[in-house]
Amino acid sequence: MMHVFLDNSSTTKQYGKVTSKMLHFMESDFGNPSSLHSMGLSAERAIKEARKSVGDALGFDPSEVCFTSGGTEAANLAFFGAANGRKRRGNKIITSVAEHPAVLECCKRLSDMGFEVSYIGVDEKCRLDLEMLRSAVCDKTILISAMHVNNEVGTIFQVDEIAGIKGNAVFHTDAVQSLGKIPVGAVKADIVTVSAHKIHGPKGAGAIGIRKGLNVEPLIFGGGQEKGLRSGTENVPAIAGFGAAAEIAASGGRSRAESMANVRRYLLEGIKAEVVDIKINSVEEVGIDGESGYCSPSILNVSFLGTRGEVILHSLESEGIFVSTGAACSSNKKGKSSVLTAMGLSDKEIEGALRFSFSEFNTTDEMDYVLSKLKERVGSFRKLGSYR
Repeated sequence: MMHVFLDNSSTTKQYGKVTSKMLHFMESDFGNPSSLHSMGLSAERAIKEARKSVGDALGFDPSEVCFTSGGTEAANLAFFGAANGRKRRGNKIITSVAEHPAVLECCKRLSDMGFEVSYIGVDEKCRLDLEMLRSAVCDKTILISAMHVNNEVGTIFQVDEIAGIKGNAVFHTDAVQSLGKIPVGAVKADIVTVSAHKIHGPKGAGAIGIRKGLNVEPLIFGGGQEKGLRSGTENVPAIAGFGAAAEIAASGGRSRAESMANVRRYLLEGIKAEVVDIKINSVEEVGIDGESGYCSPSILNVSFLGTRGEVILHSLESEGIFVSTGAACSSNKKGKSSVLTAMGLSDKEIEGALRFSFSEFNTTDEMDYVLSKLKERVGSFRKLGSYR
């Protein structure tokens, strides 16, 4: 039985180079980076090198990069740090209805704290309504947040256009799903947040890039590590691993994107040819260079009408194929996808949705296996007649 992992938007397999780097700082150079002896200095040097690698991948100066425990903490720091740092200038925050839970839950909390939050809609392919955004921006707006790549359907948001209409507001983009897949360094955002385990790095490591001159207040206080933005002894092995993964992500990016796009295209065309009664929820065209309105080469979302996505997921799992029904961070919660709902899908279309997400390691041979099992399992479920 073949083993095919198509849930790379939830997590990725670590590069061997990343694991080796982490083991070195677990077993040999395990000093505290705040210590003055040679082992401490070695750990500090590893963090400095990782900061440069992540900064280069994001298009930020190393001094503008702060390490966190992951993308969720980075998003929390972006929202609460920027909102509290700018509350004397206004109280309005603007985001999209299709954001990751890490962003939407921050918005709910800030609303409870007295901030005004406006949510911008999306169209049937999850493209942001820029006219609605323009109308929402006002003198009270202090923060605008829009993801770079949607985590469920892969749409590349119009981040450059947003940067041009943000006014005096701070613009944050969640680049968790774009780093390592499409170019991030040229994005004109004031704050960018990313996660290591989405780019073949370790879980438990993330980063936030904050442009110089922005006042972002810390969430965690203590010894003043990370220039006072994130106190606490740094997780040196994870940070070093993140740096190694970021360095790989920043090199050969286009060939990696083309490889994923080729596999995605192969699977998409195969599904269209082999399986009837489907709805392609992602934009079919891929934006290799990060063109807004197109789709990331790493994600394909399809509804198999007359089925239950969760049942098909587990059925494919029994064949060694791993896919998703949506965002892993909220997949254990009851209720339908807020992203697909915002795109206007019906309950039945949402119920039958599956997300296939790719890495550079997937092949067209694997997709042949996936197509044969997918056609078989979808057909078997439909023969039951319960949802037709």
